[in-house]
Amino acid sequence: SSREDGCGKGVNVALMSKELGMESSCIGYLFNDNGALIGQRLKDAGSEEACIWLPGKVRTNLKVFDRENSRITEINESGDYISEADRERMIALVKEYAGKCDTMVFTGSLPPGCPADFYKTLMEATEGKCKCVLDAEGEKLTEGMKAKPFLIKPNHHELAATVGRELHTLGDIRAAAQTFVDGGVRHVVVSLGKDGALYVGVEGCFYAPEIPVEVRSTVGAGDALVGGLLYGLVKHGTMREGFRAGAAAGTASVMTEGTQLINLDDFERLLTQVQIQDL
Repeated sequence: SSREDGCGKGVNVALMSKELGMESSCIGYLFNDNGALIGQRLKDAGSEEACIWLPGKVRTNLKVFDRENSRITEINESGDYISEADRERMIALVKEYAGKCDTMVFTGSLPPGCPADFYKTLMEATEGKCKCVLDAEGEKLTEGMKAKPFLIKPNHHELAATVGRELHTLGDIRAAAQTFVDGGVRHVVVSLGKDGALYVGVEGCFYAPEIPVEVRSTVGAGDALVGGLLYGLVKHGTMREGFRAGAAAGTASVMTEGTQLINLDDFERLLTQVQIQDL
C-alpha cells in the first residue's frame, strides 16, 4: 500500500501541539507547485500556516517501511534553493513570531542556500523573547548550540556523530549529553528508538524505558516526542512531567501508519505506563 501526506518536521510539531490542545503556528518555506497539500493539512487541523511562499516545488521524501523487519528506508530529496533575500525574510518572520509565542521549535534539515549556522542566526533573532528548542543534526546542531537553546533533542545516532565517538551505554549517552548542559543548554532529551528516551539537564537525569507496542511507522516519532514534551511542560510546569508526556507521545506515534502522528486514546493510555527512572 502507499499514501501521500503533506508533512515535514516543523509541520508535524505544529500538528502534534494542536492535537494536544495547544495553539500552534507553522512558519517556514512552502512552494507554489504543491505546497497547498501541506497548507491545507495545517488549516484542517486548526494550526496557523504562516509560511513564506516561493516559486518551485516542495521536495518529496520517500519512506519505505519493511513490515517484516520493522525497518524503514528513507530516500530524501534536497529541495529548492533559498536565496539570501528569502533568508532575510525568514529572519524577519522569526523576529515577528518570537514576540507572540512562548516556545519556538527549530527542526529538520535546511534547504540549499541556507548555511549550516542558519538555525543559530534564527535563534539569535528571537532576542530571548521565547524559549528556543532545536531538533537538528550535524553542523546545524553544533552551530545552533552556540545560541544556547532552551532544549535540544538529538537521537542516539545524532548525539554520537556530534561528539565524535560511539556511545554504547546509557552512561556514555549521559556523559555526552552532559557536555552540552555544561556548555549552556538547559535541557537535553535524547530519543533512543526502541530503547526509550533519556533526559539530562538542570532538573537532573532520568530515563524512560521502551513501552512494547506494535510498530507501524517510525516517521514523525521524534516530532511527536517534542510536541508531547512541550504539552507536558506547559500543563505541569516540570521537565519530568514534560518528559513523561513526550515519551508517551513518541510511543503513540509509532503505532500509527505513515506520517499520522498519534491517536489521543493511545496517548492517554500510554501516559499511565511511562516509567521514569532517576539515574
